[in-house]
This record gives sequence, structure tokens and C-alpha cells, in this order.
Amino acid sequence: MLSKQAIALKLYEEIIERVGVGIHAVDHVGKTIIYNKKMREMEAMNEEDVLHKNVRDVFQFQENQSSTLLQSLEHGEEVVNVKQTYFNNRGVEITTVNNTFPLKIDGEICAAVEIATDVTKMERLVRRNLKQTKTEFTFSHIIGKSSELLEVISLAKRATRTNSNVLIIGETGTGKELFAQSIHAESDRANAPFITQNCAALPDSLIEAILFGTTKGAFTGAIDSPGLFEQAGGGTLLLDELNSLNITLQSKLLRVLQERKVRRIGGTKEFPIDVRVIATINEDPIDAIANNRLRKDLYYRLAVVTLFIPPLRERITDIEILVEDFIKKYNQLFNLNVQGISNEVLQFFEFHNWPGNVRELEHVIEASLNLINHESMIEFHHLPYQYRKNETKKANVVPVFSQPNNTENTTLADQLALFEKQYIQQLLQKNHYHITNTAKELGISRQSLQYRMKRLNIKVN
Repeated sequence: MLSKQAIALKLYEEIIERVGVGIHAVDHVGKTIIYNKKMREMEAMNEEDVLHKNVRDVFQFQENQSSTLLQSLEHGEEVVNVKQTYFNNRGVEITTVNNTFPLKIDGEICAAVEIATDVTKMERLVRRNLKQTKTEFTFSHIIGKSSELLEVISLAKRATRTNSNVLIIGETGTGKELFAQSIHAESDRANAPFITQNCAALPDSLIEAILFGTTKGAFTGAIDSPGLFEQAGGGTLLLDELNSLNITLQSKLLRVLQERKVRRIGGTKEFPIDVRVIATINEDPIDAIANNRLRKDLYYRLAVVTLFIPPLRERITDIEILVEDFIKKYNQLFNLNVQGISNEVLQFFEFHNWPGNVRELEHVIEASLNLINHESMIEFHHLPYQYRKNETKKANVVPVFSQPNNTENTTLADQLALFEKQYIQQLLQKNHYHITNTAKELGISRQSLQYRMKRLNIKVN
């Protein structure tokens, strides 16, 4: 039977091995004497890679940084909540938050112990989702000649003269970030940071820390770190897909916008901010508010300037010029010399609904050029299979147009407008004149339906 001392030692070893934080201990010369399972997982190394070897020979540290273990060993001081970035024996970057303390016997330092929390994944997430750029786009990069698009561009250009918040509304793929970058690039803030954060990309706990910053000790592994509002000082902060942000965080965001001050998580000090906020949403804000995805007060705070980016199906006249630009782009990338698209393809493009908007059109052009051999034109058989398949299904469906009372001197535009008006009126009646439900069945936004009703003089009693 094992002695009490042996049992205690075994128990101690099991606890060290199974505990949920990394533990690394070195002797008085810096050789590893304890290296537990969690630490091995964090650093992606085996026990034999580290145990009984000097820390200096195993790990590499960034410039102006040294091992917190060795600091504690050499200076005899406790190191608390210090973030450290270093590299394992294969050059893989590791980031930890460490609590390190020396072990003294009879007043002499005989060892040092480090308890580490892994924040490597958090650091990578932050880097991947934080995009600080000198903007790539200006208004000259926005392609189109339709009156619907030109009107939005004109309004956006006027917004460059002020520092008011901007809300950009548009379906996925309409180019909302392109407009945001253009506004920043032609404003007085052009030389200051432009920072983008997708509100749907990260969990609530992480997005809060990224937006507002953290104070050391606020939670396990937390360090003093400025949030995006501080980092974007003097510049522009783009909050993409704002309607994906938790309602509670929207409340905190509203407070920051109102008071022009931000308080880091766990802190008491408030930092003044000088940031222009541009937010984007991919749905009608009225629907977002009604479904509790957007606070009404936050909407009014942000929508000082509101830009509604029309979907591609509402600016059909831009398709040809967009196609020309995309062909030119992918000709250069693929070393091709495609001249354009056939009339059949153009007609298909003009009648397609484009749920993915300009982004979808670009993907179709790219995919088609991948299927081209030596031809100089994109033909219908070059289009991706799903488009050709769907069109075949529609081939036998013939739309029925009501005949106008007077067919003389009636243009195609008049015929289409008549059909559009009758069709909208039918669906309004079917949906008991409920605007939101009618817009949903039509596959357009509420604002777009209201615009069409005004243009076609459709009145709801």
C-alpha cells in the first residue's frame, strides 16, 4: 500500500496535469521542471520538447520582450496579467496572458512558476475581423449610369462635407462598403484611420471587447486594450451588418454615440472619442425595428444621413456597363481576350432577378470566363449550370400582359409600366394592402415598393 506521502505526490501530479490552465515551472537556471498537459496543448509541443531544457533554447520571443518566467526568476518579482507573444520550436506564434511568481526557500530564488491563459485564438480573430485600411475605393469606382444610382452617389458626395453619422441600407452585394469607403476617402478624415467591423462575424462577448476595449482584470485574460472607437480616433468606424448586433450592445453603442465618450469593459474612466460612424444594414430598417433587430432610438441616431442603395434589378440599365467592367477585370486576371456577351445573355441578364446583386453578376462573369475556350463572346451555354437550368424551367412560362385601351403609339416602356402597376395592385389586394407582406412576395424591400407605388401613382385607401 502506498504511503500518504506517495499518495499526496500522485494527487499533486494529477492535479497539475488535469487543471484547465497552463502551468510551466523552471528551476534556478531556467530549465523546465514542470510542463503540464494544458501548456503542451497551448504551445503545440510535446513534453520531451521542453522538459529539462532551458527556456532560452526552446522558445523565441518578439523584440523588446523576454520570457516572463525568466523575468520573475531573475528579478524575484511577481508578474501579473501580462500578455506575451512568442514562438514555439516550430515557429508557430503563441499569445498568452501570464501570472508568474518566483519560488523562494530561505530567501533564495530556487524556481519560478507560470500560470498561463491561452488567448491565441482571440488574437487571431481580432486581427482577421479588424480591417484598418487606407481606403481602396472612391466614388470613381462606383460603376453605373442609372438615375437611381446617380441620385444616391450625389447624396453620398454631399455627406462628405460633414461629420454626421451615416446609415447605408442595401441588400447583400449592392456595394454598401464601397459607398462607405468613398465617403471617408473624400472627407476631411481621409488621412485618419478607416476601420471596418462586421457585427455578425463574432460572438457577443468578443464583439463587445473589440468595440469598447477592456481593462486589465475585467475577466480572465483581460488586459488594458483600446477598443475600435479609440483606435479609429479622428477617422471613420464602419459597423457592417449592424442589425446583427445584440440589442443590449446596441444600447451601449447608443450611449457612446450620444455622449461621445467610451468606457472600457471593467473600467471606470471614460475616454472622449472623435469618430464618424457609418453603419450598414441589409434589410428594411422598419422591418428590423419591428422584429427587435434594431433599436428605434439607435436608428434615429445613426440615420442622420440615410443612403438606400438600389438593388441591381432596379437599375437594369447599369448591367451592360458592369458586365463590360467585369470582363475587362477577368480578362487581365485570366489572360483572355473576351469582347463581350451575346444578345441572348444580355436579355437573360436584364430579366434575371439578381438576388445577389452586383456581387452575383460579377461571380457569373468570372464563372463564365472559366468555361470559355477560344471564343470571344460569352454565350448562354457558358453561363453556370444553375442559371441555364432555371431558365429552361421558365421557358414554357409566358407572362400575360393586359392590353391597353389604346394600342396606338404605345411604347414598350408604357406596356411594362402598365403591367407593373396592375401586378402590384393585384398583390396589394391579395395581401390586404399590407405593404411589408406585399414587398416580401414581390421580392423587393418595403422602401422599394413605396417608391414604385409613388412612381406608378398607386394609392392605398
